[in-house]
Amino acid sequence: MRRRAFTASALAALATPAIAQDWPTKPLRMVIPYPPGGPSDVSTRIVLDRAAQSLGQPAVFDNKAGASGMIGAEFVKNQSVDNHTFLTTTTAMVCITRHLQPIPFDPEKDFLTVSRMCTSWGIFAIHPSVPARTVAEFVAYAKANPGKINFGSSGLATITHLFGEMLSLEAGIKMTHVPYRGSAPATNALVAGEIQAQFDQTCLPHVKAGKLVGLAMLAEIRHPDFPDVPTLREQGYGKDGGDSWFGILAPTGTSPEVVTKLDKAIGDAARSPDVIDRLHKGGCRVTYLDPTDFRDRITVETRMFGNIIQKGDIKLQ
Repeated sequence: MRRRAFTASALAALATPAIAQDWPTKPLRMVIPYPPGGPSDVSTRIVLDRAAQSLGQPAVFDNKAGASGMIGAEFVKNQSVDNHTFLTTTTAMVCITRHLQPIPFDPEKDFLTVSRMCTSWGIFAIHPSVPARTVAEFVAYAKANPGKINFGSSGLATITHLFGEMLSLEAGIKMTHVPYRGSAPATNALVAGEIQAQFDQTCLPHVKAGKLVGLAMLAEIRHPDFPDVPTLREQGYGKDGGDSWFGILAPTGTSPEVVTKLDKAIGDAARSPDVIDRLHKGGCRVTYLDPTDFRDRITVETRMFGNIIQKGDIKLQ
């Protein structure tokens, strides 16, 4: 019995380097659990096309949208591990939704982190009628005028909603949340003056056009096209992160050597000037993290969003 166990483990040890050396032996299947054309889809295709080229096999993109990413995640979880199937993930999918409803997978047990690729640019914008041009002035106005600030989001319990709740909790203010069916309708309402604030990427062109006032970038750094708009962190809020990022997971059981090799290819792709340029034009910036740092970031933001949802008493119904 011991000899049989030793032989099995020895064979596994011999097989592991062969996997790393020969991999990939077929196209990489990248399951994207969101519809085509969205930021998670576009960013995955930009980065993984380049990464796959360097690995000598094409990437095949498989959109399995629905249930806020849960359908695609459950699909990958239930596949036989083949070292060639991977999953695009988002902040909401692994850090937020689990606090609001049962999900069909365990982010820690069912998946391995490969790489974080990039993060959407976002901005905290207000209607020009609000007498504030900094976050401090906005907070002071909100405290002096309780009930007068309505902020819009792309929907209940989305990251664009939770950004507003985060600021409310950190600043000790009360804003009324108005959920819309997507980011664009909320931004249209903000431009029209039907609401007073929004935390979303879709506000950027309207800030540039002078129709809205940008108070803070929802990012670790200032946007190169908006150098005069400081980050929320620079103004004392949002210090724990919470950005809307996109990354790659592998189903548990995938060879560690495969994860390492794919991570390196993604990291190299993310440093490519043309990839950086294409992501920027698509509304994202490169925020690459390796498997360990990516896992740590998920842990921190899962705890942060859980606290916001609990303290804000946020429910889907």
